[in-house]
Amino acid sequence: MRLACFAIALALITASSAAAAPKTFRQLLDMPRAQPTAHIPYGAEPEQFGDLWLPAGAGKHPVVVLIHGGCWQAKYPSVELMAYMAKDLQGRGYAVWNLAYRRLGEPGGGYPGTFVDVANGLDRLRQLAPVHNLDLRRVVVAGHSAGGHLTTWAAARPRLPKASPLRVGKPLKIRGAISLAGINDLAAYRATGPDACGGPETIDRLTAGSALSDRYADTSPPALLPIRTPVAVISGALDPIVPPAFGVDFAARAKASGDRVEEITMAEAGHFELIDPTSAAWPRIVAVIDRMAGK
Repeated sequence: MRLACFAIALALITASSAAAAPKTFRQLLDMPRAQPTAHIPYGAEPEQFGDLWLPAGAGKHPVVVLIHGGCWQAKYPSVELMAYMAKDLQGRGYAVWNLAYRRLGEPGGGYPGTFVDVANGLDRLRQLAPVHNLDLRRVVVAGHSAGGHLTTWAAARPRLPKASPLRVGKPLKIRGAISLAGINDLAAYRATGPDACGGPETIDRLTAGSALSDRYADTSPPALLPIRTPVAVISGALDPIVPPAFGVDFAARAKASGDRVEEITMAEAGHFELIDPTSAAWPRIVAVIDRMAGK
């Protein structure tokens, strides 16, 4: 009897541990994926495109721009990582612009190409808006992991140094930025981050070739504070790739600069739960998106 009770208890503990284990990107991609409304280039290179997801109905659609992660490296999945978010948000009445961009390991990836692509992809919405009835007064950008870094960077584009080749005259104004497990501080992640993205070498490759004496001056969001756009920094408490301390620290610095920042650490969420609409974390993330979009 005691042996049977022990076996049952052990099984329950094992099942509980398995249920609590954070999801991997391979498990995420095993889920069925829907297809976007349209696949639209914003440049001539293969990775210079966005997938547009349009909701049903007329009316001007609020827009969520999604920027995928993957350590800024071409060896990892691209827009497919964010397709689950895109489909869910489409069903909630959002137009979704799921951006691809050149990455390390492919021609033009790194500095300046990765940053230029994100900027051009965002600004392409000006041409798409009249055709697809998009409301450019309600554009929210949400990025994950490396895409979280590119999201806070995109929000800070008006603050880029005048000497930076990444600076443009009139970047598209966004209503809010949401960094999901974002690597917002390149210098901090290089110094103390886990090796999940390849260690310091990856940050060095991303910023190599910077036109400025300080390679972080136009690539790392802390150098561009205050961003002057509302920001939400959302982390998973169980994230082994971007531990929540990185989100907490960046949010504190942004708040100290005078920015409006919401910092959230999701209990029992890992790295990929933050982009999984079937996760327990998802309703709270949707609530943040809705608030930023003015819904």
